Amino acid sequence: MKDIFAKDSSGEMVSPHEPGYDALIADIFATIKTATEMNTGYRTPEEVHEYMERILGKELDATTTVLPPLYIDYGKPVTIGRGCFIQQCCTFFGRGGITIGNDVFIGPKVNLITINHDPNPENRSATYGRPILIEDKVWIGINSTILPGVRIGYGAIVGAGSVVTKDVPAMTVVAGNPARVVRKITTPGQQ
Repeated sequence: MKDIFAKDSSGEMVSPHEPGYDALIADIFATIKTATEMNTGYRTPEEVHEYMERILGKELDATTTVLPPLYIDYGKPVTIGRGCFIQQCCTFFGRGGITIGNDVFIGPKVNLITINHDPNPENRSATYGRPILIEDKVWIGINSTILPGVRIGYGAIVGAGSVVTKDVPAMTVVAGNPARVVRKITTPGQQ
């Protein structure tokens, strides 16, 4: 039988009524405590990197910049690539897994949400996760929300204020609620 951490990371439904849930919540509160410490007062870029490495439980490349405050519930299933720039006031619900590629720009107040609740009202306190994958060179505009299970393709742009409910093709611009493709991105020399 899987423990609750294995169930949670594999996307299975977990409930506050099952064994181990207290340990999962304790780990989440430990992450939130570290993030709150990082978010309280001015921190040098080096200090932010140290805090982020504690939150993630792994190295954060020196070429990546995170501007606090960052609100994050669980950092262990989150991976952030090289050359990324993550603006202020973002919220990452990381339990379902977030993978951010290289050279990704994430605007202020962006929400990456990997957790959902059971639609059954009798079991609504149970949750399950779906991973978010953000490929290289993506730009996510201010105040956008990326929902569980979404993959954003290489070089795509998510317009400001969008709610992304399904996969975004590479080299496209999406916008709206729900976000939809508004155009393809062409590079110089392309027709």
